[in-house]
Amino acid sequence: MPDVQSTVLEFVNKLRKRKIEGSQATAKCTVELLRSVISQQRVPHSNQASALIDAVKAVGEQLVAANPVELAVGNVVRRVLHIIREEDLSLATAAMAGLDLLDASDDDDDGNDHNCKGVGYMSAAVAAAAAARSTLRPPSLQTLLEGTPESAAVPYTSSSGADSESKTADKSSITRKLKHDVIEGVNHLILEIAGCHEQIAEQAIEHIHQNEVILTLGSSRTVLEFLCAAKEKKRSFRVFVSEGAPRYQGHLLAKELVARGLQTTVITDSAVFAMISRVNMVIIGAHAVMANGGVIGPVGVNMAALAAKKHAVPFVVLAGSHKLCPLYPHNPEVLLNELRSPSELLDFGEFSDCLDFGAGSGSPLLQVVNPTFDYVPPNLVSLFITDTGGHNPSYMYRLIADYYSADDLVM
Repeated sequence: MPDVQSTVLEFVNKLRKRKIEGSQATAKCTVELLRSVISQQRVPHSNQASALIDAVKAVGEQLVAANPVELAVGNVVRRVLHIIREEDLSLATAAMAGLDLLDASDDDDDGNDHNCKGVGYMSAAVAAAAAARSTLRPPSLQTLLEGTPESAAVPYTSSSGADSESKTADKSSITRKLKHDVIEGVNHLILEIAGCHEQIAEQAIEHIHQNEVILTLGSSRTVLEFLCAAKEKKRSFRVFVSEGAPRYQGHLLAKELVARGLQTTVITDSAVFAMISRVNMVIIGAHAVMANGGVIGPVGVNMAALAAKKHAVPFVVLAGSHKLCPLYPHNPEVLLNELRSPSELLDFGEFSDCLDFGAGSGSPLLQVVNPTFDYVPPNLVSLFITDTGGHNPSYMYRLIADYYSADDLVM
């Protein structure tokens, strides 16, 4: 089995050299690496959760620094940290409930059936674990609307900070079980990331209707699967694809749409405002969704959002849960953009004279700026569609709070 540190360094080099493209692929590879780190991490009998958290944070800092623009890396690192804290709290609280029940059973009559005690122990442990999980996040909107009573507050005594006075036979079992439960939770996260496209595509029939015209920008597999899912449900509609200069990612999306039987029209980026009046809905894929409901997407997406707002056209954003970022755009650790090579815009041979340095100026007369991403403020977004359903921009902060712990926002 390869050394963990060498595997981490190899993955860091891939991130730095941008050898892994796409948020989903990057997120999936990151979680798989963290699973290996957790499985091979030697932990003490006490402070086990703290040891796992420190190990994951140390690796996460290297990964985030290697490619700070790919926010999905930091997102899934925080998700894994949240899983560790949640499982630690759940096990510790369940153990406390079990010990309290066993102490109380000493005062019971000797004629009580032992099986009933076992059932009571398991019920109390399960209830305590559920209560422990609820303390990590605020109540969901569905809970508030249904009026579901909140579980009684359970004091949190983490296995990572257990006192020596509480050493019992159950403590060793918690120590063995925590690592197993964390890996199980990480495996569930990997499956969630892998299946996000399908989960989002299943909702296409609810949003795309007969004879509509859809506008999209750039190339996104999420958008591709979403549109094709509506096509498979016998919905007939046309897609306008903005070409996405200078990389022309829209050309790739248009070819894939045509290959799967969708009526497609390619337009120039500058024609978006002219064509928006014919469009029923704008659907884009997101690079990241910030805590305020703002969107980081392909360059030019802000122009499309402004045009949609001007003509009252719904602006819909598709994003898997691994793209939900708990940070705000103004946070100093958030890098919203990066500049690509000027060669994508200009031929150096043709413009060599313009690139000569001016007399005595010390800088070239011609400068080329080629940004990768664009930012869309939340007031321009009509709806977010994630693998958990459709959400208004004002609800995103609550949805994001379900996935992350406040202690892990800054790594």
